[in-house]
Amino acid sequence: MVYFSCVAGANDIRDTSVAIVAVFDGHNGAEASEMASKMLLEYFTLHASFLLDTTFSFLSNISKGMLPNKGGHGYASQMPGEHLGDYALHTGRIKFTLSKIFSEDFHLEILKESLLKAIDDIDAGFGKEASGYNLNSGSTAAVILIADNQILAANVGDSKAFLCSEMFQSPHEAKATLLRLYEKRRREGASIRMKDYRNVKLGGLPHFVAKELTMDHHPDRVDERSRVEAAGGYVSEWAGVSRVNGHLAVSRSIGDLPFKSFGVISVPEVTDWQPLTANDSYLVAVSDGVLEKLGTQDVCDLLWDLHTPAPLELQYSPSCSYSLADCIVDTALERGSMDNVAASGEA
Repeated sequence: MVYFSCVAGANDIRDTSVAIVAVFDGHNGAEASEMASKMLLEYFTLHASFLLDTTFSFLSNISKGMLPNKGGHGYASQMPGEHLGDYALHTGRIKFTLSKIFSEDFHLEILKESLLKAIDDIDAGFGKEASGYNLNSGSTAAVILIADNQILAANVGDSKAFLCSEMFQSPHEAKATLLRLYEKRRREGASIRMKDYRNVKLGGLPHFVAKELTMDHHPDRVDERSRVEAAGGYVSEWAGVSRVNGHLAVSRSIGDLPFKSFGVISVPEVTDWQPLTANDSYLVAVSDGVLEKLGTQDVCDLLWDLHTPAPLELQYSPSCSYSLADCIVDTALERGSMDNVAASGEA
């Protein structure tokens, strides 16, 4: 959890807490994922603090009738017009007008920009290290920011972020869900039995539904393939998986220096801020190794079984009694996943 003092309206400066849920999945070595996991919070905090300090300085100078000189980072300019609202703050890639700074969601824009800058810095920093030490590793990233009861998701590669949201089902829908879970676990060889089934049929029950927050960056996605091919790369299939230049199975990543000149980028795809509702029970980020044997709905089914008075009595890994993330990972391994598995979650 990180805490910041943020502008929130024209006459309001308040403290905002930010929680981060993240998963990094390395390939061709662990160096890129290890650096990303170690540096994300530091870079994110650094950029958020800098942008907020720059904003406060800008507002202070405006109130004193002074403006910083144009040039470098964090300069101000006046757009055509003579009103105070015509002033704008420039911070590298972005420009904030006073009306935007005084809006209720300005601090959320700062947090979003800080995350994008942090991932860009991690990729640039690892690129220098990779060049110096001849490293070819890369990493995916799935990151969720939580602030003011809102969430933002950003991803690079094929790690995934999603919500498990509670939805009440009619008796007919509940019966179909229970039968699906029952048959699935029986196929997996689990010893299970129904309980309270009569009450379920009469009254229905709540259940968790998966809501995906990210889209995978695979080379066969039309827009991703177009970028790779425009940069001189190609997409071909090997072992049933589409790959950049016949090797890399993702079209966006941190690191992967040999592929950066062929259209592989580290720019995250962002699902912008959206409010959490009372029905949103779990936030989850997982590597693709988890999803090799479990779908996102399977993970939500697992959490529903564990943390609600579900009418199926099932046997799970011992880790499920104390760690949501370990439970998801261990369940994927028990189902036979052979890839790297990692998970992070927030209830």
